[in-house]
Amino acid sequence: MIRPYDAGDADDADALWDLKRAFELSLGSGTGDGEKEATYREKLDADYRESYLAWVDRCVEEDERTVRLAERDGEAVGYVFVLPESLAHVWDAAVLNELFVVEEYRGTGVADDLLEAALSLARSQTLPLDRLVLDVDPDNGRAAAFYDRWGFEPWGEMIAREL
Repeated sequence: MIRPYDAGDADDADALWDLKRAFELSLGSGTGDGEKEATYREKLDADYRESYLAWVDRCVEEDERTVRLAERDGEAVGYVFVLPESLAHVWDAAVLNELFVVEEYRGTGVADDLLEAALSLARSQTLPLDRLVLDVDPDNGRAAAFYDRWGFEPWGEMIAREL
């Protein structure tokens, strides 16, 4: 079942944070070296949790569909986070900020259900460009294959530098 995240529910906040933390840790460990993993791990403190959940709450307040949880047997096993329409000018398109499924539910259709929810929301947004964009780490082959299967194509390239 895919359902809206309830910003006022402490259990939903705990579940979302657990999923977000697992997502971030998998990015650090699965797509980089020990330094990248340590960097991701260090940021996931109580202050980051509080600020992340406050930001989620603001986005959900604007549009309750922005964050959806996937549940199986009453347990949150994944989530999707599409930025609200007011932030569309970040990329001039709908932005799939995060999609994550816990490892034991990968390959079961949960990610497909979450992406369907994301596409439904994106299609309802009034956007400068009719696109759903996201950032996929090139070292995350499984994620890249998933998005390829759904018809996503390269569209520019992100680069970064330390501040």
